[in-house]
Amino acid sequence: MDLIGERWSMPLIRELLLGPRRFGDLKTALNGISANVLTQRLEGLEAAGVLVRRKLPPPASVQVYGLTPWGQEAAPIFQALGRWAVRSPQHDSSRPFSPVSLMLSLRTMMDPKAAGDLSATIQFDMADESFFWIRRQGDIRIGRGEVESPDLIFRGTPAEIAGYFYAGALLSSIEVEGDEALAVRLPSLYPMPPKAPSAGS
Repeated sequence: MDLIGERWSMPLIRELLLGPRRFGDLKTALNGISANVLTQRLEGLEAAGVLVRRKLPPPASVQVYGLTPWGQEAAPIFQALGRWAVRSPQHDSSRPFSPVSLMLSLRTMMDPKAAGDLSATIQFDMADESFFWIRRQGDIRIGRGEVESPDLIFRGTPAEIAGYFYAGALLSSIEVEGDEALAVRLPSLYPMPPKAPSAGS
């Protein structure tokens, strides 16, 4: 906690788990963080060896922040925290959150037994960004970017898509292109775990 316990540090690491981001992208994703605090957290995590700054080659020529190999090793921590947090009696899947948060949850929360031998390539278009979810031989790979010939494309906000996967929202609440039978099946692969007993119960 001495390394990553400052406020905003863990959400910042979360946003970098799918690859380097620009300062402005991080500020947009971390709703409510000020530029000064973001600068401080980036500097602190860089000093701790969790992330590194680098400049992209031309024509981009912009500075980005990315996790070091050691920083990437934090990924299982976020998966464990995600499984733990959804059992909170106060958990609200309809609250606004970032596209990266949704993609990480779609890797973490799938029930492997329910999925069986499912192989699929799915693209998610959210907030002017594209992400992919690929399952092959039981392994799930997620990342940024478009994929060639996906079986299915979801378009919507992270909260809208999460509402369909986790909260029983209708498929018609989001835009879907491709294998509708696959789209209909997916929520059954993401059962929500039972809530933890509330205090005094």
